[in-house]
Amino acid sequence: MGKYTGKLKKKLEESLRAVLPIIGIVLVLSFTIAPITPSILLSFLVGAVFLIIGMMFFTLGAEMSMTPMGERLGTSMTKSKNIIVIIVLSFILGFIVTISEPDLQVLAQQVPSVPNVTLILAVAAGVGFFLVIAFLRMLLGVALPPLLVFFYAIVFGLVFLVPESFRGVAFDSGGVTTGPMTVPFIMALGIGISSIRNDHHAANDSFGLVALCSIGPILAVLILGMIYHPTGSDYSLAAIPEINDSVELWKLFGTELPAYMKEIAVSLLPIVVFFGLFQIFSLKLSGKTLTKIVIGLVYTYIGLVLFLTGANVGFIPSGNYLGQTLASLDYRWIIIPIGAVMGYFIVKAEPAVYVLNHQVEEITDGAIPASAMGLSLSIGVAVSIGLSMVRILWGIPVLYFLIPGYAIAIGLSFFVPKIFTAIAFDSGGVASGPMTATFLLPMAQGACMAVGGDMVTDAFGVVAMVAMTPLITIQILGMIYKIKEHRQDVSPVEDAYANMDEDAIIEL
Repeated sequence: MGKYTGKLKKKLEESLRAVLPIIGIVLVLSFTIAPITPSILLSFLVGAVFLIIGMMFFTLGAEMSMTPMGERLGTSMTKSKNIIVIIVLSFILGFIVTISEPDLQVLAQQVPSVPNVTLILAVAAGVGFFLVIAFLRMLLGVALPPLLVFFYAIVFGLVFLVPESFRGVAFDSGGVTTGPMTVPFIMALGIGISSIRNDHHAANDSFGLVALCSIGPILAVLILGMIYHPTGSDYSLAAIPEINDSVELWKLFGTELPAYMKEIAVSLLPIVVFFGLFQIFSLKLSGKTLTKIVIGLVYTYIGLVLFLTGANVGFIPSGNYLGQTLASLDYRWIIIPIGAVMGYFIVKAEPAVYVLNHQVEEITDGAIPASAMGLSLSIGVAVSIGLSMVRILWGIPVLYFLIPGYAIAIGLSFFVPKIFTAIAFDSGGVASGPMTATFLLPMAQGACMAVGGDMVTDAFGVVAMVAMTPLITIQILGMIYKIKEHRQDVSPVEDAYANMDEDAIIEL
């Protein structure tokens, strides 16, 4: 037990480093240019405590359970060497994991013109279909950039066939559905599949699953938009809590806690059942390994319950109120740099970002450090939130940013080392998780309301912007990496690597 206590302490330190900057920024703003009510400030601070403890449990739980479960399932599925079995199982797995994603429920509520069950099933089918494509790409060794060009060409072809009010929600869906439940599992599947390959491209191909799976929800929602012809999305803002005393403050969180306990239990159940069936018929892991995975699942459950309760109850109202207050100032342009600073720090608190950064560092044997990944993601999200605030203040359509942004990202993919392209497109879905949905999106909605903009066309699209900019910044990191490789004095050992194809520099 002492071993787990030490690990929890380490995770607590990491959680504090991730969340304290956000708390500091909100406190500075609330005591200076953006005064907020004591009720909202207290809700925010209690929510932050939930967030810190939740992140601590989740990050350790994901390492102990979700990652090893995904790796073993990926390895076991691939070893069967039956392509039909692989296709069927990967579709079922993608479908199950997506339905397990708590953020998908949030997305369904934002699209009232389409029935919730219809949207959830369509998005889950979209992810399942693209997980099949991602698996086949890895098994057949197909390059990622041509696939991205092909599928994003379809996406941007369909986007003009749906109403403008539906476009932001469609692109947001790609980021929302690749959240804390989906990302660790799908990324681990990729590592598991590539681990049985011994060629030089194995490390490159172990990434890219999230990249392709992020396209599925966008296409699914666009197709639903063509079927249902929605005229708009009536979105109601979260109620601002009014608290008179500490008992009411606790009730605010206490009443929501059981709902999230049930929601996360329902979310985890399909994955546990699927893994259990594999354990019985194929994996047959030892009791010690299974015990570790079970403990990890308990930690994951506790972490997600606390994290989502804190984010949804404490962060949504404060983000919304802060956006309204800042955009109501005489110098409302100040929300652009403030939004950028918020974006820079808030991505560090995304649970799935931690998983991505450490898996990248581990699988590349430190060649791409977690710190470099973290910096690139922070810069990307800072730029995206700054541009999102520009959009809101001046009512610029989201496609004016998404079309050139994706064009640049896909163009870069043909010039940078292939592993960086796969990681970059994975990171887009990873960066736009629950912290974006529960703080930055409400902040954008509050700002939009204050300036009298259209909530559906102007405020939505924030998640899409957050999902887009890391595609560019991570690939720029790849360009820097490539230039450094060429400039270095090559030792005899490095010379052996230098003569290999660029795809083979980093091996699994």
